[in-house]
Amino acid sequence: MKKGMRTVVWDDELQIEAYRLAGVAQPFPNHFHEYYVIGFVEAGQRLLHCQRQEYILGPGNILLFNPGDNHSCVPLAEQFLAYRGFNISQEVMQSWAAELTGSAILPVFSENVLYNKEISSYLCQLHQQVLAGNVGFGKEEALLFLLEALIKSCGQQLADSLPECRQEIEQACRFMEENFAERLSLAQICQAAGLSKSALLRAFTKAKGITPYRYLETVRVNQAKNLLRQGASPLQAAMDCGFADQSHFTNYFSSFIGLTPGAYREIFLARGVDK
Repeated sequence: MKKGMRTVVWDDELQIEAYRLAGVAQPFPNHFHEYYVIGFVEAGQRLLHCQRQEYILGPGNILLFNPGDNHSCVPLAEQFLAYRGFNISQEVMQSWAAELTGSAILPVFSENVLYNKEISSYLCQLHQQVLAGNVGFGKEEALLFLLEALIKSCGQQLADSLPECRQEIEQACRFMEENFAERLSLAQICQAAGLSKSALLRAFTKAKGITPYRYLETVRVNQAKNLLRQGASPLQAAMDCGFADQSHFTNYFSSFIGLTPGAYREIFLARGVDK
């Protein structure tokens, strides 16, 4: 029999629990949770009973359980389950919902099972970041985008952002460009721009085509390129440009440039460039 794998990670920054199941065949009896559950089926089929409704679950399905929603599930055709999920306490959910909607009222997911590619993408991106132990406000952005999409899917209103917010967005850009070497938080950037987190994310992404975190990482990578061209070591470039560590720097640099920092530096050392 295939042995199941279970991974659980607590994220201190977001105050949420992320977990992953793979190769799991066990049934789950009828039960409920005191917290919110947001999950994604990667593989396997299951018969789910939730709130007196019956569902056939398969890859791509999103599961949403409000606190108190009773549910049970059993495997179909002896298939193994692969599943990613988050557990979010009511207190934490209330604070995020207040940020997005302007109200401290807890959201109620009107559907327990969804199929939505946008929400799936946000969920998987956030899940991968949490399990990888990423630092920085990229996770916070991803969580806000995920919850915003979920709240919209439930038909609830979101707090209005200022129209375009061009001046505020430029203030945010200047703040990141001037402080890229520091470990910045989303709250600091919002304070500099004079916008709430949800308003900044919506307006910034609309204006720039990328999120604030991606903008900051781009600024950092560009600054690191200058240092590497001048002969700085990858470790020194990582430290001077605000990356959490050299591994984090190498991953971002390689994804942006297509070369490792060391390979990029060697190009200029071989040419005898020292500028």
